[in-house]
Amino acid sequence: MGSSSVRPVSQVIGPGGNILTFDNLPPKNTRRWVPRRKAEVIAAVDGGLLTLTEACARYAISHEEFSSWIQAYARHGLPGLRAGQLMDRWTAKDNAATPFTLEPDRPVARAATSGKITN
Repeated sequence: MGSSSVRPVSQVIGPGGNILTFDNLPPKNTRRWVPRRKAEVIAAVDGGLLTLTEACARYAISHEEFSSWIQAYARHGLPGLRAGQLMDRWTAKDNAATPFTLEPDRPVARAATSGKITN
């Protein structure tokens, strides 16, 4: 994103109720992804602070990896974002297709009725 670009949203509410701004997102060089940091990036994309493309480029992650974070968070909350901890316990139902798709430059939105993340 160029320096002349204006962000449509300057702050969003993070997973713990804290205010997230572009300046207090996890550092670009983050290598240890604890659940809280993943949830902060999800909130930033969900709220429009970052686009999916910006988040993936900033943190050097694939769209598929980010999608897996969203799915785990939508189904299991913060504990679902632990690396490998709950993966073996998920049922076949949990591995079913999710009711959303990701578009690179569009924020993820939450459905008003279900609370699930949708597009």
